[in-house]
Amino acid sequence: MPIIEMATSFSEKYGPWALVTGASRGLGAEFARQCAERGLNVVLVATNAGLLRSRADELERDHGIETRTVALDLSREDILQQLAPVTDSLQVGLLVNNAGVSTVRPFLHHSLDQLLRQLHVNARAGLMLAHHFGEKMVQQTRGGIIFLSSGSALHGTAYCANYAGTKAYNLIIAETLWYELGRHGVDVLGFMAGSTKTPGWDANEAKPHRLVKVMDVRTAVAEALDALGKRPSIISGRSNRLGYLVMGKMMSRTGAIRTLGRSMERMFGPFSETD
Repeated sequence: MPIIEMATSFSEKYGPWALVTGASRGLGAEFARQCAERGLNVVLVATNAGLLRSRADELERDHGIETRTVALDLSREDILQQLAPVTDSLQVGLLVNNAGVSTVRPFLHHSLDQLLRQLHVNARAGLMLAHHFGEKMVQQTRGGIIFLSSGSALHGTAYCANYAGTKAYNLIIAETLWYELGRHGVDVLGFMAGSTKTPGWDANEAKPHRLVKVMDVRTAVAEALDALGKRPSIISGRSNRLGYLVMGKMMSRTGAIRTLGRSMERMFGPFSETD
């Protein structure tokens, strides 16, 4: 299919506006770019106002679309009120719940405040946005919502327990809404991003692992957008899909959790008492 036809079809189904959270860097910035490439105007949401404006200027220049930016901490309880002045006048046809806090360290080495903020950004914010914009999409009988999940959603993953829990929540709510909202013309996808080369990945200082292929953001995001409307969830990367298939079929749940824990220790450890 020619690119122009694909873009027109995508923009008719999910346009005219996309809202992308965590849009200043990494996967979020790439989601914003590829949405613009497919003909959507984009609302970019993240905490860094200067970086957001720079991303928005690039999208307007390179793709001739409109943008809006909202500098917002998604751990706040009033995020819908903060977004309202910008989004109430726009027809948002695609919501990408990408923003997330990812840290790798033993559970008890986080403060409770840190864990609660991670829960609010990774899960509560997406819930609030999906309910708000999902209602509008159902009224217009079209639209799409992507929840960023992770392969860690499938099994207990040592040293990122709270993160894995939030991603499991995102996966299950996405798969459930795929059916519920799909009956009203709204496509929902739980996107389990594998190990991806992002600023967050680099910040956790992962060591190379022979069984872990680190994907580039362009490929990962393209897989997500292409899968939207075709299935309830997808794991990014063929090797990742194969790995989790083997783990699910060949190992007990106990064995899979232990295997993942040891892999995390090799990639991110050793973990000291002060980590």
